[in-house]
Amino acid sequence: MQNLWIFLTRHFHWLLFLFLEAVSVVMLFNYNNYQGSVWVSSANVVAGKVYEWQSGVEHFFSLTRQNEELAQRNVFLELQLDKLKQKYADVTGDTTAAQHAEMENLKEFQLIPAKVISNSVNTLDNMITIDKGLADSIKTDMGVVCGNGIVGVVYLASQHYSVVLPALNKRSRISCAIRGSDYFGYLAWDGVDPMTAYVEDIPRHAKLRKGDWIETSGYSSIFPHGISVGKIEKIFNSADGLSYRLQIRLSTDFSCLRDVCVINDKGMAERMRLKEATNDSLMLRRN
Repeated sequence: MQNLWIFLTRHFHWLLFLFLEAVSVVMLFNYNNYQGSVWVSSANVVAGKVYEWQSGVEHFFSLTRQNEELAQRNVFLELQLDKLKQKYADVTGDTTAAQHAEMENLKEFQLIPAKVISNSVNTLDNMITIDKGLADSIKTDMGVVCGNGIVGVVYLASQHYSVVLPALNKRSRISCAIRGSDYFGYLAWDGVDPMTAYVEDIPRHAKLRKGDWIETSGYSSIFPHGISVGKIEKIFNSADGLSYRLQIRLSTDFSCLRDVCVINDKGMAERMRLKEATNDSLMLRRN
């Protein structure tokens, strides 16, 4: 106690100075608008840096959980693939046919990984920006997917960046079909729920039910057949009563989209040239 009293006595003038300095600073910022705004701005900058650092740390430590989930999903997919290969071998009697067919299909496509650097889900004209462009062999009209399903179509490409027109855009029209059948329509979004979209123009005689999967049809030159789109939640009649309108729950959560792959279909250019030649030939015959 005596030592504390000696310390206070010896440094009393410094302690008084610090106390008065603190009082003056508080009064300065509380009773002067300009100084108060400067203090708030500075505090926000510091807080922003702290939150940014905190977010980075949380994201780093969450990578372990994400990797575990990816590993579990890969194991599940591997098990499914093994079962399908076994069934295919039982039917055909050829244990290597599945591997050969798989390699042939993979030859047609190149998956270019990319990171999402800008994204929106709350407007009618949502766009996504990715960190790959012309220098990475990305061109317009290439399909974009993620681990859960479709994302959209490359709309514009610069040297190192690309803009993607996602399924959550009023101008998006992606050809899709009911899994396990040949009935197809097109995917559209109404601008309300980022997890809900609609499949239009499904024929009335199509056999379907709630819970059925919707996937890409493969009838366009953008997406191959069989990429997940979502599950049927509700079934409506179209406005004219001639077809079905399906409400689906999208398999892709656009609000937390980070990693995507751009599909480089090596045969797309040839098919597009053939399609253009066909259209030109039909126009000449009509004239």
